[in-house]
Amino acid sequence: MHSVTLKSAIPYYYYHVPSSSSLNRRRLTQPHLISPPIHHRPALTCLSISASSAATISASLNGSSSSFHSPTLAVKHIDVATLGNLCVDIVLNVPQLPPPDADRRKAYMDRLSASPPDKKYWEAGGNCNVTIAAARLGLHCTAIGHVGDEMYGQFLLDVLRDEGIGMVGMNEDYEAEASSASSYETLLCWVLVDQLQRHGFCSRADFSKEPAFSWLSKLSLQVKTVIKQSKILFCNGYGFDELSPAVIASAVEYAVEVGTAIFFDPGPRGKSLSLGTHEEQGTLNLLLRMSDVLLLTSDEAESLTGIKNPILAGKELLKQGVQTKWVIVKMGPKGSILITKSGISCAPAFKVKVMDTVGCGDSFVAAIAYGFIHGMPMVNTLAIANAVGAATAMGCGAGRNVATLDKVIELVKALDLNEDDKFWNEVFDENLGVQEITAISKLAINGSDGRLNCVPLQKVVSELLPKLKSAELERKVPC
Repeated sequence: MHSVTLKSAIPYYYYHVPSSSSLNRRRLTQPHLISPPIHHRPALTCLSISASSAATISASLNGSSSSFHSPTLAVKHIDVATLGNLCVDIVLNVPQLPPPDADRRKAYMDRLSASPPDKKYWEAGGNCNVTIAAARLGLHCTAIGHVGDEMYGQFLLDVLRDEGIGMVGMNEDYEAEASSASSYETLLCWVLVDQLQRHGFCSRADFSKEPAFSWLSKLSLQVKTVIKQSKILFCNGYGFDELSPAVIASAVEYAVEVGTAIFFDPGPRGKSLSLGTHEEQGTLNLLLRMSDVLLLTSDEAESLTGIKNPILAGKELLKQGVQTKWVIVKMGPKGSILITKSGISCAPAFKVKVMDTVGCGDSFVAAIAYGFIHGMPMVNTLAIANAVGAATAMGCGAGRNVATLDKVIELVKALDLNEDDKFWNEVFDENLGVQEITAISKLAINGSDGRLNCVPLQKVVSELLPKLKSAELERKVPC
């Protein structure tokens, strides 16, 4: 088993945000990038990636080990970089969720926005959830995106810094009229919770045909440097709400060129993107083909393939991919499945009292990245991802409320799985066309019945705990 050991400290990036008085200036300037000196190589040109050339870029990853062989031999100090989708969540309890009609929803949001809510309702959202959860597992993370020169942007940067997460902005020096200054502000997402604990979400990106930051047209040298120095670039469907398809495609193509693995979670936006503009469809297709790891819910996998069985849907996505190694299907309280060309791994979910599901999927992604980077067996990777997602569900909200390492360790030690034999038998009953299925079971004795290879939960936990405790000792940010 091959594992990647980090031997040098990651350079942390962050912005110094000027005082709020600068908002009155008509000229919008780029915040200062504060970082240790970096010796840049000449920027590489982003090229279209053909199927044949892409296949030679990445080493096969169908087993339990991972490798990061960059064609440019770049040293990859950063474990996970996230692309876009940086926002501040404003979490409010409301008597009822906003109406479905777009005009009425916008009027509802405008009323909420008229006066800034108390800071106690603010939380880091979007891809901040992924980076915070990953950092708490001991991974070095950098967020790539745009935040504005106002109190919300400062809040977001403070949270990332406090969690030990780097930040690199995408904005350049632009001239802008004061009337258009709102398009440069930090994106806010109103997370509304009714009396039945149902959630509604709305932001200004919901009411525009253009991405929130459509003025961004290219990748800066700093952004390319971070992508080049990262083991994983994470993208999700919500990134299209902020960035143009062309900018996202440029990041994907550059990541492939410099040997950075791509993780993609289309999320609920996957279906609308598949029916969207020509540019949206093209970039979605690029991500589905060129990502090393795809992460979807069973409903999302079905919507993209038309196949209900999660394993068969995953196999179809794997077949359509050019350099796809893993397709991971998330099934909430049932567990998760990891599909490769050589086999299938399954892990039931841990039993917990669910308080809030916001941020669970992002936390799950962070733990998959942890297993991928450390070359863990695939069932172990699913187990830790299920545990981190479940630990987040035990709290309220995302951002700084995602799973802490001590909570994950406590949950794993409990050895309590939500095993549903009927559900798994229905999934396995179809002709899956695979040689072996590996599944975790609380009651199983290690062994195989010819197709199903059962791995005892106790064995998986005994292998996970030393890694988690080691990460806990190395954590610089308190759990």
